[in-house]
Amino acid sequence: MQAFLTTLIMVGIMLLMAIPGYILIKTKAIKPDSISAFSKVLMFVCQPALTIYSFNKADFTKELGINLLIFFGIITAVQLIFIGFFYLIFRKKMEDINYRITTIATTLSNCSFLGVPLLEAIFPNSPNVAAYSMMYFLSMNLLGWTLVSAIITRDKKYISVKSMIINPALLSMVVALPLFFTGFKISAVNGQFLGQLENMINILGKMTTPLCMLVMGMRLATIKFKNLFTNWMQYFAVGINQIMFPLFVLGILYLLNVDKELMLCMYIMCACPIASVVQNYAEILGEGQATAANMVLLGSMCSIVTLPVLALLI
Repeated sequence: MQAFLTTLIMVGIMLLMAIPGYILIKTKAIKPDSISAFSKVLMFVCQPALTIYSFNKADFTKELGINLLIFFGIITAVQLIFIGFFYLIFRKKMEDINYRITTIATTLSNCSFLGVPLLEAIFPNSPNVAAYSMMYFLSMNLLGWTLVSAIITRDKKYISVKSMIINPALLSMVVALPLFFTGFKISAVNGQFLGQLENMINILGKMTTPLCMLVMGMRLATIKFKNLFTNWMQYFAVGINQIMFPLFVLGILYLLNVDKELMLCMYIMCACPIASVVQNYAEILGEGQATAANMVLLGSMCSIVTLPVLALLI
């Protein structure tokens, strides 16, 4: 019951963060054309900072290192299975951008922007949970900058080693992982400069959730509210992503008999609403923005019910 209440409160507060973004667009203080710029700040600045922040909190051990690799392998595999399955189902309708966005929205979860603060609230005494969330986000972004981008644009140029290597998620890992493995902390303990650097990284990293919700609120202000509730595709994506996907993953993890902390972290992150990066990729790539926004917004609204209920299972 404590997990239920914590999750309900966290999701409710996060949804409230979207209100200022909505007001800024409606009052014309910010133009809709600027939304993609905010998405780029989120993806290229705040998210890398969150990655470094998360690994800077955790303490490396051999057991944790092995569990992170296991986590990465499992979550990558199940995401590929779901994306591939729904791509095959909709393969004859892929000319329609709505079906392409639906294909990826069934799988990608808000494991980072929402997952990190949620995990820290549910497991306040475990510094490792943030590291698990970053392995999830790394997996999702490796797929995002390659397979997902190729599906959205129908352009195979994104399926390349270059796209896989040169992206914000992996580049931030290049900085974070060596520090994590060696046990070196960006902290005031190692000097005043590093102390100030840690503060900067923490502030930028913790900006991901409010900025993510602000972008969501901005996009909500540009669409007709009734469109959130009148398209079957949106309900389909939310149902698959926020109910079927986490339950499928939970079943797989039980069968594999993995570490309990690993299992609970992955399950909670999979139960998070449709990833805001679905909208961010659509904004950056310039296709399907309205459809992506509708699915992310509906998913976030529904998560105030789905997430706390699924959290009861832990």
